[in-house]
Amino acid sequence: MTALVTGAGLIGTAFAIEAAQRGEKIIFLDPLPRADYVAARVGDIDYEIVTDDARSLPGLIDAIQTHNIDTFVHTAGLIGKRVSKPLSAGYSLNLGGAMAVAEAVKLTGIKRLIHISTFGVYDWRQPTPAKISESFHRGSGSAYSNSKAAQELIFEAYQVECGFELVLLRPGNVFGTGHFWAGSGGGEKIQTLIEAGIRGIPAVIPEEQTMAFEYIYAKDMGRAVDLAATTTGLPERAVYNLSYGEVISFERLVDAVKAAVPGFEIEITAGKAPVSRDTPLDISRAGDELGWKPAFSLDAAMIDYATDLRELDP
Repeated sequence: MTALVTGAGLIGTAFAIEAAQRGEKIIFLDPLPRADYVAARVGDIDYEIVTDDARSLPGLIDAIQTHNIDTFVHTAGLIGKRVSKPLSAGYSLNLGGAMAVAEAVKLTGIKRLIHISTFGVYDWRQPTPAKISESFHRGSGSAYSNSKAAQELIFEAYQVECGFELVLLRPGNVFGTGHFWAGSGGGEKIQTLIEAGIRGIPAVIPEEQTMAFEYIYAKDMGRAVDLAATTTGLPERAVYNLSYGEVISFERLVDAVKAAVPGFEIEITAGKAPVSRDTPLDISRAGDELGWKPAFSLDAAMIDYATDLRELDP
């Protein structure tokens, strides 16, 4: 069995590690692959890197046919504020990539597509219930949120027309050993905190990044993607929130880092006020239908994360 993964970053490599345990070969498709990062992350699993863009329909079809792909995981795209810098380029990548992926799935007969969406797809301007379920409104008006909502709608339309299985995963902010080229400010923030603690220097964080937020550790995310790729009997609308299922304050986050890296210190630079998410995600559907729940507590994740970073940069 062979899986095609667009984007050789944090989530793609986390899935690859999980999939390799059941004998899956991984083909990463990335226009600017960090081969050193991938090698350090996945070790000696069976994988190849194809240097191409997810917007290239011929490139996608060639990769699928050359490697006899049976599982397709779409992770490539820009995140957060990078989508609007400039907006035309961000939408070209996020929506152009979605269109090419959908066409490639249609033309090659791929049976299941797993798309990495985001909890940012929800419209937080609407009155919120006690927990946010997968049926909540999409599209908050921001460039990133609307691009992710549009991606989902594109894939849903192709699913109706073509009949392939579609799994949409909506994780909270994913943290783990990454390079964060795509723009994950939250993930980069946590890595900055831990790396500073390891090096014995104060971590400098802008006030804007001190929000309360939903998080998920990359290793738990990789396992969720693998379950999405392999679980049988999923419903036609297979959409799953993935996180700790609670809003984690910045103070709680810092406490977890301090427990993982003794002596950690932090400096917060004054600036734009943070925008927090006060309503937690409902993650029960992922438990009921995928059999997934976080294996790492926040504290355990930070300890594991710090260990990984020390091993990569002793």
